Amino acid sequence: MNTEHCAITMDLGGTTIKLGLVQDGRLLAATQLEAQSAQGLAGRLPAVQQAIGRLLKEQHLTTGQLVGVGVSIPGIVDSVKKKVLSIDKKYADAPDLDFPAWARETWGLPIILENDARAALVGEWQYGAAQGLADVALMTLGTGVGTSAVIEGKLLRGKHFQAGCLGGHFTINVHGAACNCGNVGCVEVESSTWSIGEKVKANPLYASSQLRDEPKIDFAALFRCAEQGDDLARQLRDECLDVWAACAVNLIHAYDPEVLLLSGGIMGSGAYIVPYLQAKIDALAWTPWGRVEVRPAASLDHAALLGAGYLVTHPN
Repeated sequence: MNTEHCAITMDLGGTTIKLGLVQDGRLLAATQLEAQSAQGLAGRLPAVQQAIGRLLKEQHLTTGQLVGVGVSIPGIVDSVKKKVLSIDKKYADAPDLDFPAWARETWGLPIILENDARAALVGEWQYGAAQGLADVALMTLGTGVGTSAVIEGKLLRGKHFQAGCLGGHFTINVHGAACNCGNVGCVEVESSTWSIGEKVKANPLYASSQLRDEPKIDFAALFRCAEQGDDLARQLRDECLDVWAACAVNLIHAYDPEVLLLSGGIMGSGAYIVPYLQAKIDALAWTPWGRVEVRPAASLDHAALLGAGYLVTHPN
């Protein structure tokens, strides 16, 4: 095997840690672990190292055949110093971790560190649904709501590394609930996996809703019950869709993309979400030049792994 561009890649999600070996945009092997992100990251690193070791063994690779380690993580990330500057509740110890030292001591390899939504967009931009585009924004719907943008062919990071990646904390309800970030009425607190359960249970319709019988209240349950005619599920599904539509319009007004990509675990219901958001954007976005197309990401599960792999070999 030609391993010239082969890298270890990690996507440290709030719910799941995804691990892979990537070569030139191809995922050679992958596995995943439960994140346990509320307990911090340091305690999960030994399990990550063991899982990567198993992948390398399965692929008959040694660390000497690899070029580096690519890590995608939620939060504000200094991609130059390879340091997490700030993170919202998940992996609270991440800002204290020395990622370059960990990669060097564990595998003898250099590391890149990037915000997870940026890594996912890079994966789609280079290998997926955004290939050939110079202006594209991404909204990833998962545990939280992540965003990122490529403008005139350049990945948007900003002087303080927070440009483009805080769309999940756009204020869309000035009278809304307090968000984990300290703001009020953010997209995430109004509609994300971490906040939906509380919203469901606080609604007066919950007592008579079939959602009460669900073992886990998440968007899969919400969309399924809505399709079955449950009043509360339908009400909250449509509220969440309108929240995401508002976020999408804000992204379009802020970053001027030709295409808006939708990614993340919630996109299992993408057949309903994509046309809904397209109709809202067509009606509400101020784009006198034309129409922004809404597209589902090509890789809902592994875009961040592919993007992290690309950034290892194209660090700038």
